[in-house]
Amino acid sequence: MKAVAELLDLSGQSAIVTGGAAGIGLGISQRLAEAGASVLIADIDGEGARVAAKELSGAGYRAEGMAANVADEFDVSDVIDEAVQLFGRLDIVVNNAGIYPNIPLARLEPDSFDRVVAVNLRGVYLFTKFASELMKTQGHGGRIINVTSIDALHPSMIGLAAYDATKHGVWGFTKNTAAELAPYGILVNAVAPGGITTPGTQGMIDEGAGEPGEDDAQALQAAFTAKIPMRRMGEPDEIGKVVLFLASDMASYMSGSQVVVDGGALLG
Repeated sequence: MKAVAELLDLSGQSAIVTGGAAGIGLGISQRLAEAGASVLIADIDGEGARVAAKELSGAGYRAEGMAANVADEFDVSDVIDEAVQLFGRLDIVVNNAGIYPNIPLARLEPDSFDRVVAVNLRGVYLFTKFASELMKTQGHGGRIINVTSIDALHPSMIGLAAYDATKHGVWGFTKNTAAELAPYGILVNAVAPGGITTPGTQGMIDEGAGEPGEDDAQALQAAFTAKIPMRRMGEPDEIGKVVLFLASDMASYMSGSQVVVDGGALLG
């Protein structure tokens, strides 16, 4: 039986984290790197990805960053090729990149809907398809971890119809691909965050507050937080720790699962 430290040790493994330049993705990248994995951060913000990787490298971890559009199959292929070139193998893929424009159905145009689907759902499909093909040829299995949302289970607010559709889709995609890939030792699971403090969620709160500014934004955040039994927003690291669990041997008999990390929000 392995000791706990050994179970959580990712030394010698490599990981791709999409949308890893900031927020939840950065929290995930930090925990995987701390556990010993070499991490390639792929983000639409290429400079942000490189800055994040440089910070991890400065802390003594092995990390690289590059620009990538997860909805573009050529970019996705390039990211996977780069991971193999840099690290010699690929063991873990975290599909974290996502967008969540707040647009009521009456104002939701086809182009906006298609963009949300492209990033949030097509991106997961592309990385899962290409990464699993590589993992099969490597012959030692792998981990694919999809970041969904509590909105994959229950809508959290009006204006996220496109987002919710994609997150329900990712959850269904996770379960089906988990069944298909399990015989190859490729375990596919999901993490469903609730309200997490990130630059993106802060922007949504500010947008929802309207023009007047800081006081209204604080009031809106307080109202949102009041609905969470733990009475606080989560931190990116609290998602990073769960992703580390799923990437490690601690989760060796899990596939097709979705771990909800929401401070109890869905209990309401």
